[in-house]
Amino acid sequence: MECENKLKITLKKYKNIINFLVKFFVSYFLLVAIYNGYLQKSQQKESFYQTSSITTAVANQTVKVLTAFGYNVRVMQHDKEVSLKLFIEDKYILRIIEGCNSVSLIILFVAFIFSFSGTVRATLLFSIIGSALIYIINILRIVFLILMIHKFPSQIGILHDLVFPAIIYGFIFLLWVLWVNKFSNLKR
Repeated sequence: MECENKLKITLKKYKNIINFLVKFFVSYFLLVAIYNGYLQKSQQKESFYQTSSITTAVANQTVKVLTAFGYNVRVMQHDKEVSLKLFIEDKYILRIIEGCNSVSLIILFVAFIFSFSGTVRATLLFSIIGSALIYIINILRIVFLILMIHKFPSQIGILHDLVFPAIIYGFIFLLWVLWVNKFSNLKR
């Protein structure tokens, strides 16, 4: 009986943490499963290679932004892997893979927002607006990465592995802080 009471007290004490973890992992794995199903249908890995339509859209939008800045840019499907090759002035700069399209980050973002949910309306609106902002910031991040690699090719390691992840993860963290402090039920 005493052990049962201790368990109840412990569960009550950590109810918010347990609730967050359950909501987060259920929503995260559900969204990842949906996305993986989409990738299975949209990517091609046999006989020829084809990236998903989202990754292709990100690459094409990156090209449009760079072209608007006056760069001669083109993108083409890689013939040996599921990626897109990006060229500036006919010089190969980098490849854009599925992980570059921001969907995995958006899934992480949405799972967190759902886990600290607010009202249904606020949760949906913040998830949609935040996801759109992450998508846009990601394209601008890729544009900036391409320009920096084009100008400083010897710095690709620090740019790709440190600077540019810090930009996107930092932005997502700021959105999470805004959500928890202004809109989630945790605030109330």
